[in-house]
Amino acid sequence: MKIAAMLKLTIGSTLSVLGALPASAAEYHVAKSGNDHNPGTIEQPLLTISAAAARAMPGDTITVHEGIYRERVNPPRGGVSDRRRIVYRAAPGQHVVITGAEVIKNWTHVQGSVWKATLPNTFFGDFNPYSDRIHGDWFNPKDRDHHTGAVYLNGHWLAEAARPEDVFAEPGPQALWFARVDDAHTTIWAQFADVNPNEALVEINVRQTVFYPDQPGRNYITVRGFTLRQAATPWAPPTAEQIGLIGTHWSKGWIIEDNTIAYSTCAGLTLGKHGDEFDNTSANSAEGYVKTIERALAHPIPWSKDHIGRHIVRRNHIAHCEQGGIIGSLGGAFSTITDNVIHDIHVRRLFGGSEMAGIKLHGAIDTEITGNHIHHTVRGLWLDWMAQGTRVSRNLLHDNTSHDLFLEVNHGPFVVDNNLLLSPVSVLDISEGGAFAHNLFAGKIITRAELDRETPYHRPHDTAIAGLAVTRGGDNRFFNNIFVGGTLDDRGLDDWIRKMPHAHGFGLFIYDDKSFPSRAEGNVYLRGAQPGRDEANPVVLPGYAPGIRLVEAPDGWRLEISLDAAWAATRHRKLVTTEWLGRARVPDLPFENAVGEPIAIGIDYFGKARAEENPFPGPFTREAFDRASLRVAASCPCR
Repeated sequence: MKIAAMLKLTIGSTLSVLGALPASAAEYHVAKSGNDHNPGTIEQPLLTISAAAARAMPGDTITVHEGIYRERVNPPRGGVSDRRRIVYRAAPGQHVVITGAEVIKNWTHVQGSVWKATLPNTFFGDFNPYSDRIHGDWFNPKDRDHHTGAVYLNGHWLAEAARPEDVFAEPGPQALWFARVDDAHTTIWAQFADVNPNEALVEINVRQTVFYPDQPGRNYITVRGFTLRQAATPWAPPTAEQIGLIGTHWSKGWIIEDNTIAYSTCAGLTLGKHGDEFDNTSANSAEGYVKTIERALAHPIPWSKDHIGRHIVRRNHIAHCEQGGIIGSLGGAFSTITDNVIHDIHVRRLFGGSEMAGIKLHGAIDTEITGNHIHHTVRGLWLDWMAQGTRVSRNLLHDNTSHDLFLEVNHGPFVVDNNLLLSPVSVLDISEGGAFAHNLFAGKIITRAELDRETPYHRPHDTAIAGLAVTRGGDNRFFNNIFVGGTLDDRGLDDWIRKMPHAHGFGLFIYDDKSFPSRAEGNVYLRGAQPGRDEANPVVLPGYAPGIRLVEAPDGWRLEISLDAAWAATRHRKLVTTEWLGRARVPDLPFENAVGEPIAIGIDYFGKARAEENPFPGPFTREAFDRASLRVAASCPCR
């Protein structure tokens, strides 16, 4: 080789290695005592997070100190890899609030409990939540207008009245507000009971979101330790850009951890779709969403593992969102959603439609949903379309008014294991190709086919569509679960379910007429729960009442339950493995982990090793029942 060529190769190789090395990282400090002209050191901090975001480059950290920051953070760039991400963090041990609301003090008394505030429209800039009407695909306004604005008294929101005269009526259990916007002014009337709003903390929504990039493809961002509150978020259907109080906006590699996310008019945290000219044009049709998926695959940032998803959402506390706690269409694929507490989602019921759940995901391919505590929502967890390779494991769901787990038009393979499903309806199953192992079902199961919609299934561990199929139902595996019966009534059933043909009941007999046969083995049926006709040697104890009771104790949530150690001796059970589960019929794929390796349901709800020989049925190992009650979740400031 010539010397010049050797030198060129050496220089090129050296530059390539240097380019791969992390640049020296900077840390920018933000404090309420700062100034945006400062350099951002701890001695001379910046005043706003947005000023720090404008300066931060891949590898940098933004540390925000104690205080309330009334701004929308729009990160102008992301990191370039997991090692060189941009980190936004609250200073350790300090309480940092980022809010989309502003304090209002110019209230005048009108009559009784009613006060009025008038603001110039210029106060809101180019976005006025009080003229911003909620609308979109699958939204049901219930014959009235709804707006993204909100009024808060001492941190908790009032409800929007349907008509101005409602505000002047006798106050009910929920205080009301109403707004009118003209060419120059916005006037808000609100009920404050015996409170003078000028002497209390009264805030109103001003910003659409709190932490959300305005363009897709801003990757590898960490958001840690904040309280994120009060956003005038729009309706977030799967066919439109999904703007949350905090959201990833069609990107990859975010870490959202240890935050409190609360009071979003619609969506709390979104892992969702990009926007385009076709937003909210599906006419509520399955064909419209299939076209949405096709456009996502053809997008300049295509829906693929290399470009989208792979987010980590963990240890967040999410509450008081009227559409959903965590919502994602396509953009949440290949992610992990773990150890979050989610509650008070769509509890006011001011408007209706689809997408309401603690967690609602479309296209949760190879997504892990583990260790979450979801309660006092309309639906706990809703996996809608393309839950392929999804695993739902070791979650606690209770006091959800409609159902704990909704599986809609998925073809599998997906795995549901070691969950505590304690609401009146444990599962609404309009899917096929699932594996249910070592769960505790304390409510009914509802199932039906869906022959009017063809929905996709995919190549293994990929977003590429392998085909479309209707949902005939069945092709499930139920191994080593515990089913507890009760009264066969319509507790917890939504009206739309009541009007449709479906089977419901405690146990697996409801699958007997499905097109695809299911397999069942090693299950226990208590208090009237019934097995399917083809299960061999189930344990059926109609008179056994396990006395299930979930209580919130000083040290956390405790499950009181009485189970019998003899169940391990009366039937020999197998460890649930990829080999035993077989292959989901429609996609013809095995039940395996996200990287294509075999799985074994070898740990219990608490993460304890399960016996490989004759494992105990249900979500706990036999040793757990030596205690009077089981601590199944930590304490939280939930209600």
